[in-house]
Amino acid sequence: MPERTPETDVIDFRAAEHLLAARDPRGAVKLLDSVIAAHPESTAARLLRARAFFAAAQLRPAELEFELVLEREPDNAFAHFALARTFERSGRTDRAARHFRLAAALDPNPEYLRAARFPAQD
Repeated sequence: MPERTPETDVIDFRAAEHLLAARDPRGAVKLLDSVIAAHPESTAARLLRARAFFAAAQLRPAELEFELVLEREPDNAFAHFALARTFERSGRTDRAARHFRLAAALDPNPEYLRAARFPAQD
């Protein structure tokens, strides 16, 4: 197997972005595994891998990656929003609500604000 270089890692990262956009999240995860092995500190690679896990319906690995990103970047509104969607998809709406609110508090993105709404009061 050829030796990995920083250029190889960048190429694999970009290829993983394209695979995810082309709806091949498992292919993206496979590429990102080697990038993260070489650069475990890369929050961008972990966030992309979390998104790929989510798209592949691998919710527990997605949750773990989003949580790791948030340990490193607690003010990452997108990571809070994506973690909330992960919790929501796995039926843990109470945990989802907290992260939807955090995302909306960090970034007034209309999608985050809509997701953070409390249930209507009768």
